[in-house]
Amino acid sequence: MIQKGQNFRILQQDGNDFKCIGMATNCTVTLNGNTEDASTKDDVSNAAKPTVISKSWQVSVESMEVADAAAILTAIKSLQPFTLVWDETNTADNQAPVAAAFARKGQAYLSDVSFSFNDRENSTKSLQFTGSGALEALDAAPTYTAIAPSTYTKGQYVRLFLGSDNTATPAKVIASAKSLSLHVSMSLEDATTKDTTGDWVIQEPTALSYDISTSALVRGNDTITSSVQAQGLADLESIFEAGTPVKWLIANVSGANQRTKGTTIVSGSCIVQSLTLNGPNRQNATYDASLAGYGPYTVGA
Repeated sequence: MIQKGQNFRILQQDGNDFKCIGMATNCTVTLNGNTEDASTKDDVSNAAKPTVISKSWQVSVESMEVADAAAILTAIKSLQPFTLVWDETNTADNQAPVAAAFARKGQAYLSDVSFSFNDRENSTKSLQFTGSGALEALDAAPTYTAIAPSTYTKGQYVRLFLGSDNTATPAKVIASAKSLSLHVSMSLEDATTKDTTGDWVIQEPTALSYDISTSALVRGNDTITSSVQAQGLADLESIFEAGTPVKWLIANVSGANQRTKGTTIVSGSCIVQSLTLNGPNRQNATYDASLAGYGPYTVGA
């Protein structure tokens, strides 16, 4: 019988238990055999003879759950490895591991995070874990804690606020916004040595970088309440021309037109790296802005 893949899940260690990565829509495990051509001048043919010199692994997860954005951004900022398990699961919302034949456990860094907060669509997150060291087979199902189903937060309730300088807390929301995404990436370096047992690659974190992307309609008369200022294309052009950092924050919002700032998820400084103006025939004109993180970010208020 063919078994469907929907029961295959990624679990992360939390204390003495493991928890599934919540609201997952897809998960992928990749095992790599890093090879080197061992052919020599003594070989009769010109066919390659690859030899495996090391092994590495990665795990990726796509999820609709973004309510844990602050926790995820804190986790990648810690530069610490996590214990991951992949296993077939059943019952309890397909979260209970069963120690299938292919189940494995290992140490991995959360090396890449992307959040997408779109206009009136499901907000999503993408996680990339990079393995560090060996994998071991599970000989028994690990203890786990089931995660209660939760309501994901739609993108219209999360907004980007941008300042005009690098001093005051930003109070200007991006006007007529269509989409918003935040991407954080950790650089890793191979730390495998002659003393490493086995042929599994050992990784070490070396740097953390992040960028923000947003898309908005080009409008000259966007109605905004007097208590909430707006940041439009002309303002972003001025910031781009100045070439100096400005403050930014991403926060939950409420109120009229979803512009009243609530809980801050993450904040920091950035520079406007690129601006693209789109003027299609008989369609809405839009602009895309890419903001490169400047220095560290702060999780929460």
